[in-house]
Amino acid sequence: MRYFMRLSYRGEPYHGWQCQPGAVTVQEVIEQALSKVLRRPMKIVGAGRTDAGVNARTMVAHFDVDEEPADTVRLVGSLNALVGRDIAIHEIYRVRDDLHARFDATSRTYHYYAVTEKSPFFYPLSWKAPAGLDFEAMNRAAQLLLTTSDFTSFAKLHTDAKTNICRVTHAQWHRIDALGGEGWVFVITADRFLRNMVRAVVGTLVEVGRGKISVEEFGRIIERRDRCAAGTSMPPQALYLWDVTYPESDK
Repeated sequence: MRYFMRLSYRGEPYHGWQCQPGAVTVQEVIEQALSKVLRRPMKIVGAGRTDAGVNARTMVAHFDVDEEPADTVRLVGSLNALVGRDIAIHEIYRVRDDLHARFDATSRTYHYYAVTEKSPFFYPLSWKAPAGLDFEAMNRAAQLLLTTSDFTSFAKLHTDAKTNICRVTHAQWHRIDALGGEGWVFVITADRFLRNMVRAVVGTLVEVGRGKISVEEFGRIIERRDRCAAGTSMPPQALYLWDVTYPESDK
């Protein structure tokens, strides 16, 4: 029997989502807790991989069991007592046995938060933007992301990705009211994302906002399919995996 788990986490204490030798990861902590509660070795499969320091408002993972848990609400409570304060398990529910948390996701949405004034509340989980960024130009450039499918220019080099093709359906900066002052959030939705893609996209958009490159040059960077042509990768603490969606018949 297969179950989905919806959870969130703060990325700073962990070396990303995926288990790896010699580093504490979100996946490892949850697997250890689940194994302890269910009293058998457990593995979970996430909807994707977040890099070290990246946060998740919504991550989805699945796990398989031979026997139905007696009480999933109690299971959620038991896991939350074990995983520590930087991870929260929100819900566990039964799904079809063939539904895959990663391969069956239809879209993923990321948020990147920038504050334009110093804030004692948001500095650990946002990026302090320099004054005078031209967000209007950044939004014009962001719209070009919807007209391409090859995101090689924003892909981390030397990964195991078989393709750099993604379908972006939304990419826009939105003004928000943040504690302590004005802020902006970059919202981007796609069917899939490459490693480091969002942080590289944001870094290149910031170059547009600073006036270092034009909107037209941003388009040419996309066309070059060369990571060296794009901007720097932005700090991870301001990036959030915000949502993951599945077909309507996901249960």
